[in-house]
Amino acid sequence: MTVEGTTERVLRLLGLLQRRSSWTATELAAELRVTDRSVRRDVERLRALGYPVHATAGVGGGYRLGAGTRLPPLLLDDEEAIATAVSLRLASAGTVAGAGEAALRALAKLDQVMPPRLRAEVRAVHGATDTLVDPGAEIDADLLVTLARACRDAVRVRFRYATRDGGERERTTEPVRMVTTGRRWYLMAWDVDRDDWRTFRLDRMHEVTATDWHFRPREHPDPAGYVQRSVAEAPYRHIARLQVHATEQWVREMVPPQVGRVESAGTDGWCLLVLGADHLDWLAVYVARLGAEVRIVEPPELQEAVARLAARLSVIATAPVRRRPQLGDVFEHQAGDED
Repeated sequence: MTVEGTTERVLRLLGLLQRRSSWTATELAAELRVTDRSVRRDVERLRALGYPVHATAGVGGGYRLGAGTRLPPLLLDDEEAIATAVSLRLASAGTVAGAGEAALRALAKLDQVMPPRLRAEVRAVHGATDTLVDPGAEIDADLLVTLARACRDAVRVRFRYATRDGGERERTTEPVRMVTTGRRWYLMAWDVDRDDWRTFRLDRMHEVTATDWHFRPREHPDPAGYVQRSVAEAPYRHIARLQVHATEQWVREMVPPQVGRVESAGTDGWCLLVLGADHLDWLAVYVARLGAEVRIVEPPELQEAVARLAARLSVIATAPVRRRPQLGDVFEHQAGDED
């Protein structure tokens, strides 16, 4: 076999090892259409290039690609390369400080090694796409790493937290998990001082320090669901519960998770939507924009707010439309004056 053929086979072997967690030598030989001995030689070639390929002997043993001390070159197929390039472009407008520049550097490196045909396809996608993204609150990457390690290692974290009234207090927490809505990052943690679960916005956290205090993990609610309930309900003066005549999936597509929470209503064709707002008039607008049959469960005052909104919309809908003057109207008026 030529050098080109051997190189191509080794690259195919690398692609197989990256695709699945474990392969037997027989499976790899069948995929590559070579002998088990050739597979062993190609594995040694990958190891010489810096790829940590681990082998397990015995029945059920085989080869797997491990995590090395350095990042060797990656082998991406066409779909993976395009998806990675597009994702990096979106990441350049993300909420993590410095991640945008890092994503653009990675995108530039990927662009250099892409085949011309793939480079043209990626540039076509970028050229035909505008990104309308609200960046939200930017988060320092070091903060994410500190909290991620604390969650992994189960160590307490201390920080100063800016409250909604403009004050600042020190908090000691036992972190469980971070949750992002796309615009904001949140931490679900056990508040040691309040002896309860709490949700903290990362952009309000300052002087964050991971301590040496290891804690025993507690049973906790689902972090994503807990943060969603906290974000959609807890901060607001009014909480509305609505029965919506639509599928849960349809309502979730209409209402972002940071705005409302969807539950099963236990009735065929209906689901329960929970919304929060500081003003009833805003809740009335949400009711109107759903575009489906809605029953207000609570609060009863929302019914009056919806009626006020309907009255205002009725006045707007029945008011005469004032047409903007056109150039022809000016000429017609001048002609009339001359008569």
